[in-house]
Amino acid sequence: MAADPPTPTTGKRRDTEVRLHLLGGFRLTHDGTAVVVPRGLQRVIALIGLRPATTRTQLAGLLWPETTEERALSSLRTALWRLRQDPCCPLTTNADTVRLDAAVQVDVDRLVDTAARVRDGQTPQDAAKALAAGRHDLLPGWYDEWVLADRERLRQLRLHMLEQVAGQHLAAGRHGEALDAALEAMAAEPLRETPHRLVVRIHLAEGNAFEAVHAFYVYRDLLLRELRLEPSPAMSALLDDTLEPIRRASQAAVGPRRHPSIRSSHPST
Repeated sequence: MAADPPTPTTGKRRDTEVRLHLLGGFRLTHDGTAVVVPRGLQRVIALIGLRPATTRTQLAGLLWPETTEERALSSLRTALWRLRQDPCCPLTTNADTVRLDAAVQVDVDRLVDTAARVRDGQTPQDAAKALAAGRHDLLPGWYDEWVLADRERLRQLRLHMLEQVAGQHLAAGRHGEALDAALEAMAAEPLRETPHRLVVRIHLAEGNAFEAVHAFYVYRDLLLRELRLEPSPAMSALLDDTLEPIRRASQAAVGPRRHPSIRSSHPST
């Protein structure tokens, strides 16, 4: 960040729009212009954005886990001093905590907020933005333990949100929207059964038996190929009524073909 003379600033300028992007990679922007932030300071800003209520001691321990508490706190003080040199510093301090300024917009917060509204039964007003929220992983290429934990937490949060959105649309008879959400979840985790099960249910609700059976066997083949597993009984049961006439027809067709071969192996004398 720009190295200006030390100032007592505790937050960003109020006339500046500041956005912090952590999904898909670290990016800090002021009024749409990207700010160059050294990697070490990126870690500090990112962690504070993800853990706003964390104390200085906890922040120091997460950022410098392999050193003593005293040295970690010293490193944190240095990093915070460097950040405050910028007149648009996005941080604000209060007692023993350091937070992002309340006006800073964080993409992770939008994902969490959208997921919370869906969980409470609200259908997102902007379906496209809801499906796109969290499409990219948290800070790809970062391997700090706190990043890995939050990356998986947000991944699971998004998967459940997409499945809930698909379920809400399905219950309301909005099959196209339901399918969009289920396919988005499927793209995020191809081996996860729940979105595949939703796709089958959506096709059945529309009366598209062929599409439902096709979706089932595409997933079954994928699961066998990748994990040598079969779909769960719950998923197989979705197609019991649809496949039963096919099974009966197959058994009836196979039965007569077997008898001649059996008899021919035991010729009468």
